Amino acid sequence: MPIIERLRLLPFEIRQYLLVTGNYWAFTLTDGALRMLVVLHFHQLGYSSLEVAMLFLFYEAFGVATNFVGGWLGARLGLNRTMNVGLALQIVALGMLLVPSVQLTVIWVMAAQALSGIAKDLNKMSAKSAVKVLVPRGSSDTQGALYRWVALLTGSKNALKGIGFFLGGVLLTFIGFRGAIALMLVMLIGVLSLSLYRLRADLGRTQSKPKFREVFSTSRAVNVLSAARLCLFASRDVWFVVALPVYLYEQHGWGYWAVGAMLAGWVIGYGGVQTQAPKITRLIHGSSRAITVGWALALAGLPAVLALLPINDDVFWLVAGLLLFGVVFAINSSWHSYLIVRFARTDGVSMDVGFYYMANAMGRLIGTVLSGWLYQVYGLTACLWVSAGLVVVSGVLALGLPADTTEPNETAGGGR
Repeated sequence: MPIIERLRLLPFEIRQYLLVTGNYWAFTLTDGALRMLVVLHFHQLGYSSLEVAMLFLFYEAFGVATNFVGGWLGARLGLNRTMNVGLALQIVALGMLLVPSVQLTVIWVMAAQALSGIAKDLNKMSAKSAVKVLVPRGSSDTQGALYRWVALLTGSKNALKGIGFFLGGVLLTFIGFRGAIALMLVMLIGVLSLSLYRLRADLGRTQSKPKFREVFSTSRAVNVLSAARLCLFASRDVWFVVALPVYLYEQHGWGYWAVGAMLAGWVIGYGGVQTQAPKITRLIHGSSRAITVGWALALAGLPAVLALLPINDDVFWLVAGLLLFGVVFAINSSWHSYLIVRFARTDGVSMDVGFYYMANAMGRLIGTVLSGWLYQVYGLTACLWVSAGLVVVSGVLALGLPADTTEPNETAGGGR
């Protein structure tokens, strides 16, 4: 039977989930490639690590603002519309970067990155919220299915983002900055056309029209988890966004494709582990609070150990340590992503998810700025120490989560 016919025979919710996931995948691929293109291209032009970090300032800042209002917009307008608007804005952002090199001023690139930040978080908020709307309900394994669907979406997205990092480095090497941007723009136009035609019009739209003040979550669980998420992602980006690629390029003489391959491998592996997180966390018994705190503390020791190793003399320890960090971080991230969808209200899920990812974006913003500044002033070791401290804070904050008795082997869908 042809693939098209098989897809038509799938339940409507599954077909919509596949469309949302494919949309998210395509966007993520271009987003990862664009980040690597900007970091390497502008460092090549003579920008310092702090100046490169500043190019992403609007990207992250506007991501915070977008998540603040994006959930409200998704609840009022429908997640299909917010997702398609995100794609359209990314197309505009890519088009802005096609101007001649002499016009690629700092302000112009920051403006393009601002649009890209809005686009990315509209797309992500829509995709993550859509999962709760589409997941089959009514079975004894509803929470397990929810965890698996979230893990699959999140893990596959990060694997594609890693491929995007590698793609960015390769495209910059072989067809240059403008050629790479043009290629990604054409691809996204095709994806947007399909999404406009196939995605359901009322996906995630609430029966009542929520007021704007409702963007602030009143759930203690959502607020605590959001604060922990902020610190968790700041701990990653404080070394990952600017410090590591510039360090490998400057201190160890890695080429663009090698830097891109390293970051791609890290994120692809990270995404792969996320898809398996339900199988890993089901092996541990305890409350959601205990599991969250325990995994955070396990993560905190890794950058601290790396900071004590002779990474300037032997890059092997740095690469090996960061790969291990990626494994444990992936489990933390996937578990957090499941908890927010679980804790979020069913009617108006995008409101809680949007608030949570606002905190996520704020963590990336803080981590990005610290990555450029700390590396320029103190070096990579300082970035690793700050990363360890931020994970500890995330674990302490997680102590405020509800002390439920639901065990992960039940919620992960495997049973005992």
